[in-house]
Amino acid sequence: MSESTAIHASAAGTIDVGGDLTVNRLGFGAMRITGAGIWGDPPDREVAKAVLRRAVELGVNFVDTADSYGPNVSEELIAEALYPYPEDLVIATKGGLTRTGPGVWPRNGSPEHLTKALDGSLKRLKLEQIPLYQFHAPDPAVPFEESLGALIEAKAQGKIRHIGLSNVDETQIAIAQGLTPVVSVQNRYNVDDRTSETIVDLSEQEQLVFLPWAPISADSPAIKEAAVNHGATPRQIVLAWLLARSPQILPIPGTGSVAHLEENIGAAGITLTPAEVAAITG
Repeated sequence: MSESTAIHASAAGTIDVGGDLTVNRLGFGAMRITGAGIWGDPPDREVAKAVLRRAVELGVNFVDTADSYGPNVSEELIAEALYPYPEDLVIATKGGLTRTGPGVWPRNGSPEHLTKALDGSLKRLKLEQIPLYQFHAPDPAVPFEESLGALIEAKAQGKIRHIGLSNVDETQIAIAQGLTPVVSVQNRYNVDDRTSETIVDLSEQEQLVFLPWAPISADSPAIKEAAVNHGATPRQIVLAWLLARSPQILPIPGTGSVAHLEENIGAAGITLTPAEVAAITG
């Protein structure tokens, strides 16, 4: 067994989602277990399911998906691979994007669409309640408050345990918090793209879980040097950097490969020095 496969996700520590769901601070993003362009079936459904099962074996107990991944394929595979679910597994999904083809993601934040999307996710995931349901992206054609209203109503009905937001700015977070408790934000964030830097800081202040999508990026000299120092890969170093950046960050790297999954989990065992973090941060 290689060093990376021996590492358990719990080595990254834990984080509380909504104050009542404690998960290991290295999750799994289930977008890339679908086909090319995040469209249709993966090349081999059994391989995709093996990735999900291996993630759980390695201590991953937070899996992030969306109805638009496939569409529907990612949620179906999660249920096929992992149901009945381990008691500590938290499945987070999202609604608000539709699909018209590979790589195409039209937004639909209408209450009618979100209600239908949520009901579809519940059925595919074989759940009576979604632990964390995230509004995938604000729709310019629909008032933000109306979109959130559908999720607030669903939460009152018991279909959602906690509400999260994705692809939002600070103003939208404040609007949502004025309407309902918000427990998480999922925005693009990595070493190269720190557009959401202030939202990471806000997440610390508000005790929100920050879920960085597209977390693996960059291959700078500082990353390469840290990789040599730790006997690690650049991919592991950028994940370790995210873990060091803020205690509220819950990285959710995704892959359709067991080998890449094991490499990613290996990042949980890497503790960067303050000097390494500063050099990578730049």
